[in-house]
Amino acid sequence: MAHAPVLPRTLAEIRGPVAREMEVFEQRFRQAMRSKVALLDRVMHYIVQRKGKQIRPLFTLLSARQFGPVNEAGYTAAALIELLHTATLVHDDVVDDSNLRRGFFSINALWKNKVAVLVGDYLLSKGLLLAVEQEQFGLLHTVSTAVREMSEGELLQMEKARGLNFKEEVYFDIIRKKTASLIAACCASGARAGGATDGQVDLMHRFGTHAGTAFQIKDDLFDYGSGNDTGKPSGIDIKEGKLTLPLIFALQHVDARDRRWMVRTVKHESSDGKAVDRLMAKVVETGGIAHARSCMYHQRDQALALLHQLPPTEARMALEGLLEVTVERNK
Repeated sequence: MAHAPVLPRTLAEIRGPVAREMEVFEQRFRQAMRSKVALLDRVMHYIVQRKGKQIRPLFTLLSARQFGPVNEAGYTAAALIELLHTATLVHDDVVDDSNLRRGFFSINALWKNKVAVLVGDYLLSKGLLLAVEQEQFGLLHTVSTAVREMSEGELLQMEKARGLNFKEEVYFDIIRKKTASLIAACCASGARAGGATDGQVDLMHRFGTHAGTAFQIKDDLFDYGSGNDTGKPSGIDIKEGKLTLPLIFALQHVDARDRRWMVRTVKHESSDGKAVDRLMAKVVETGGIAHARSCMYHQRDQALALLHQLPPTEARMALEGLLEVTVERNK
């Protein structure tokens, strides 16, 4: 009796079908980050040395590999999206006045805001020029749409956070724009580069939207110690006045009296550790964590259902593994 293939569980296993392609991508990405301006080159070197897990290029290259060999268009898509993602992180640190990124000093902490903003602009322009030089205009349209949606999502979140009174539908619209749109762009642009049909590209875009939504809900859960390394709640999102899914659910399911003190805590007492702890305990008691976790797994299952419409390949198995890592990661 034939055994069912084992789902890859680690990033090293997930990278397997595109391990060589990821190495080529990393070489090209480092090359794209170089500059003849000494200051800019130092900043670029600092960014490259502190790169993250490169989840987005992995989504892109695996999506391409599902439909064919990874070609020049696939590498261009992966590089453009990673350049764009890096640009948004640099700009986010300026907006949030954050001094740390992945445990290291942020660009604005080391070189001040003016340099950080210009570096972000430079990264964005490098990515766009990369697509233009390769005449990948379809890719340019896909990614430019994602940039627009990310900006809209951030501004919508700022607007709605002031009132602390909106429904889950608005939350999901926000995270679809600000987080899921880029992962959707990864999957759609990778699929197109691999030779997918228009229908398959649309399927992969929807897969990426569900995967990206699950990714953001997992980030929301970290604030409550759900799955992080210490298991202890951090309350960072609350201290920054961010509305996450567990908190939104709780605010919609408590009586008026509890809602008043919860809103007051977020707006005026977010620096008071005891007040934040009390708020987080109320969110847990109200079922906010359980609800958010249920929503996350629902998004994962919707993404899996779309993937299972495609032929079983090593790349599809790796995408399933990457989706599982997304929802089960501890940081």
